[in-house]
Formats: sequence, C-alpha cells, structure tokens
Amino acid sequence: MQTVHELIDKLNKEHALKKEEWVFLLGHRTEEDAEYLFSCARKQQQKYFGNCVYTRGLIEFTNICRNDCYYCGIRKSNPNAERYRLTTEQILSCAKSGYELGFRTFVLQGGEDLAYKDEDIVCLVRTIKEAYPDCAVTLSIGEKSYESYQKYFDAGADRYLLRHETADEVHYRKLHPAELSLEHRKQCLYDLKEIGYQVGCGFMVGSPGQTYETLAEDMLFITKVQPQMVGIGPFIPHHDTPFREEQAGTLELTLFLLGLLRLLIPNLLLPATTALGTIAPTGREQGILAGANVVMPNLSPVGVRKKYELYDNKICTGDEAAECRGCLNRRMESIGYELVVDRGDFVPVSGL
Repeated sequence: MQTVHELIDKLNKEHALKKEEWVFLLGHRTEEDAEYLFSCARKQQQKYFGNCVYTRGLIEFTNICRNDCYYCGIRKSNPNAERYRLTTEQILSCAKSGYELGFRTFVLQGGEDLAYKDEDIVCLVRTIKEAYPDCAVTLSIGEKSYESYQKYFDAGADRYLLRHETADEVHYRKLHPAELSLEHRKQCLYDLKEIGYQVGCGFMVGSPGQTYETLAEDMLFITKVQPQMVGIGPFIPHHDTPFREEQAGTLELTLFLLGLLRLLIPNLLLPATTALGTIAPTGREQGILAGANVVMPNLSPVGVRKKYELYDNKICTGDEAAECRGCLNRRMESIGYELVVDRGDFVPVSGL
C-alpha cells in the first residue's frame, strides 16, 4: 500500500481512489499529512475560485417534519420542539433583506412538511425568481417524487441539496427508522441530476456507527454521483433524540474530509458549515483553509432561529442577518479571503 502522502498525490492527480485506499488514508493520517493535504486543497481552491468565498442566504421556513431520523432535533416524535411555519410573506421578506445585503443565492430549507404542496413550492420559487432574476434558488426540502422535482425545476429552482447521510446500508439503518430507504434517497439524487439541477449531497462526520469503511463508501458514492455541491459537518447530538448521549464528530476529521473532497472534485462548491462553527470558535475559518469555499449565513427571522434546532448549541441564532453577514465578512478577511456578491454557480471544467 502507498503512503498517505502518496495517496493524497494520487487523489490530486486522478480524482479517485479505491475503497481500500480511502480506508488506509483515513486510518493512517497524521497531523503532518493533514497540513500537506490542506496545502494541496488550497492550491485547487485558489486555481478555481481565487480567494472568493460564496455566500448562500439560508431561509429555514419550517421545522415540521414527517420523518423520525434518530439524529435530528426536529424529528416528528420530539414533543419538545416548538414548531413553526413561515408565511409566504415572511419568506419573501427574508429574501428582500438578503438581496439588499448582497446575497444572490437563497436556500429554502425545511423539514419534510406535508402542508406545503407542490403548488406552494412552485409559487414560492417563481415569485422569488421573478423578483430577483439575477439570483439562484436552492431547495433543501427532502425526498420528493420525480414529478415534484420537475415542477420545482420548471418554476425556476436552480439547485437542490439532499444529504445522503451515509452510503452504507447497514449504517443507514442505524440512523433511520424502517420506513426510510437509502435506495430511495440515492434515487432522488439521480433523479435531480437527470432533471438538470445543480445537486448537493453530503453526510455527517462522526455519526453513530460510522467507520472508515462507511466513510470510504461515502467517498465512492460521491465519486459516482459527481455532485456540484457536497455538504459535510460534524455530527452534534441533540438532547431530545435517541443519540443524546453519543459523542460528537471531531473538527479534525471533518477538516481532513473537506480537504479530500476538494481534491476529489476540484471545482466543487463546498460549504464550511454552521456545525463546524458550532464545535469550534474558528471552525468555519478552518474549513475555508482546508478547502471549503461557501458559507451559509441565516436569513430566517430571529424569532424562529432557535426553533430550527437540528442539533444542540447552534451558533448565530440571535444575530440579525446583517450582523451575521458582517461578522462572517470580517472572519473571512482575517484569513485572506473575501465574501463576494455572486450567485456562485458550479462551473464545469473539461478534463476532470
């Protein structure tokens, strides 16, 4: 077997590894290997994006969900979650304030809330696109039918985020109730790609039952799907879930995986997530320095932010949108990067 250093070089050149190589690389990494990886990742990041960091305005418009995933604070069986739905007027108000602050992508995220019919989502997307034709709309509302995805796309939705959470069937079963299916979730991602969305998948780092073997399956799945976006962040337990006593994922492994993802798909849109900033004060800055190039400040009304609690101790729940963006801008400038006013679309590159 090659050394970790050699495997990093191979990934940087070929943009793929075998399962046993992923497992070895993850299991034998050192601090020195991580520094080498991050230097390679920053070179790719700079090649495709310079020092630009894209912003996405996150609008968490409902915390009602029909699913009962064991790790999630807004799972349907959590009786302590204070439920809410934003009105169309509230959502459009969030977009208006976001546009004025320089956001050119809006991410409409919510639980799988059956109160929102296809026509509601279509109307919402169409209204935002008509009001802000220079903006992208990203949806993150879970598993839907091919027909529903097509309707949203026809209305003007540009991107769709659907974390696969794990590509390993046995691990998936440890995280989800019986009525949910990994096969179906994967099919949703294939459907979204076929329709023409810019697609995002991803997983939690350090979720209960995760191993280097399951992480290798994740990386192989991402290699196969070739998404335009990948969202990863550390698993953080929520006090009202079956995983309340589980250990959180680590900053170190999350950063290492961000670096690997940058080499796997060099032009990838890769967020430094809020969860990273939650487990470490400079987590998002470290994420950018490991190869990420996207941040997602919250545009939701301050009054509902604490209610969208997927995990404990989520940061920025009390900040106004302008305050949050200003803070992030200063943080990025402190490490030599800048937040840009840009849709931040995925740009295909031949030869990758």
